[in-house]
Amino acid sequence: MISISGDFIINPPRHSQIILQVLFQSTLLLLVWISTGLAQEGSKAADHVTDKQLIDINSTRYHQFFQELQDKHHFKEEDLQHLFEGVRINRKVLELMDRQWESKPYYKYWPLFITPAVIAKGKEELKKHRLLFDKIEKQFGVDREFIVAIWGIESRFGTNMGGFALFQALNTLFDAYPRRSEFFRKELIQYLLLCRENNIDPLSVKGSYAGAFGQAQFMPSSFNEYAVDFDGDSRRDLISSDADIFASIANYLKKFNWVLHGPVFAEIGNKLKADILYDAYKKGRKGRVNWRIVAEVQDRNLVPPQNNGQLSIIGLEKSPLFGGGKRFVAGYPNLHTITEYNHSNKYAMAVAEMAAAFKK
Repeated sequence: MISISGDFIINPPRHSQIILQVLFQSTLLLLVWISTGLAQEGSKAADHVTDKQLIDINSTRYHQFFQELQDKHHFKEEDLQHLFEGVRINRKVLELMDRQWESKPYYKYWPLFITPAVIAKGKEELKKHRLLFDKIEKQFGVDREFIVAIWGIESRFGTNMGGFALFQALNTLFDAYPRRSEFFRKELIQYLLLCRENNIDPLSVKGSYAGAFGQAQFMPSSFNEYAVDFDGDSRRDLISSDADIFASIANYLKKFNWVLHGPVFAEIGNKLKADILYDAYKKGRKGRVNWRIVAEVQDRNLVPPQNNGQLSIIGLEKSPLFGGGKRFVAGYPNLHTITEYNHSNKYAMAVAEMAAAFKK
């Protein structure tokens, strides 16, 4: 018989003690499991490696990777073993990928790119390459000012293409960045393919920590799909060929339906006057509203978008020195095309406003 005193059990039989002991141990295990899971969930990829840690190319992951390269893309096993032998983790790559990036307000974002010196340099490059841009505009139907603006933002007109060894960065992300390992596995394959096709040493290329390279900062898959040979040397060179670089940016935009001399954005005031516009704004770059609704609600005389397309709604933070709040713009299909190059509306607006500054 079990005697009770208050809320406590006194002298329970042995089988009850065993049950309580099992429950106690199970509870402890559950708490440990929960705390461990939460710790892993909150941990970052860089926490699980050391810098210059040797990547295990004999792992199942790499065995399957090499097998695909051999079976599907006809790489030789001995060449792969030689290339990958000794590849090591770059912990800085993981730290940068995991860093919590707080989005800068637009009034702090655009001055990082649009400065008097940059505008002057862009105008100089447009003048310098005038005949080349004549050909590119004619063939691809993309405005030259936007090509140069993207070039300027991506690599400072070719002066900053990134300092990370691309082969090491892609291997680091494939091996030690679980959240996007499959994505970087595909990019590593694409990188090896483009190096073979263009006779490039995979160990020689520098780029960004996230795997982009060259003056246009293409990912390997983007290079293979959109890069073009425009100087006629039978190579697609986005590192040193101006013609290939400019034409490849143009080709990228063309593939996403850029319209030559088409509208890009329109100012629609400092306040949205209907929920339908606010809802589109909250959806980010994918939010869309019929242009006639935007024109009527905001009382604006808007140019109809090409192909009767819809508009996005973008809010750009204004400096507190000038009253704060936001200025709202309507993004046209050409602006949507820029967001296919980089998914940020702020990036697209910086490109658009830099391009506009080149025309002044």
